[in-house]
Amino acid sequence: MIYREGGLGRVFVLRMEHGDVLHPTVEAFCKEKGVKAAFVTAVGGADIGSKLVVGPKHGEKVPIEAQIHVLKGVHEVTGTGTVFPNENGEPVLHMHLACGRSGDTVTGCGRPGIIVWRVLEVMVVEMVNMDAVRRTDPLLKLEFLAP
Repeated sequence: MIYREGGLGRVFVLRMEHGDVLHPTVEAFCKEKGVKAAFVTAVGGADIGSKLVVGPKHGEKVPIEAQIHVLKGVHEVTGTGTVFPNENGEPVLHMHLACGRSGDTVTGCGRPGIIVWRVLEVMVVEMVNMDAVRRTDPLLKLEFLAP
């Protein structure tokens, strides 16, 4: 295990509105506010057509081919994730979400596009004195946290 120790900085509460897209909105906000590292949590609604990565199509095959799930109805959603800069210094949100409707739930990574239905409350808790970076693994073509 490798780790870094830091502290807590500012706390932001965002009210995302109908039609906003989660990842690009949070990443743009972090860039605007100079947030380099953060813990992020969200609760609210995901609209029809939102997309999640729900695992690789083949567990051992490289390169990895993502399996995408498209929401076929409006879903309740909750999620948690982190923001760390990539190798170019750009903030990158990695967030997994559970999306439920009528007793069915799908869980996955929201990178392909979670579209807000009516409202999504997002809390961004800044981490300070944290120098971890997301680095691209050349074989897997995925960004991994490199503390």
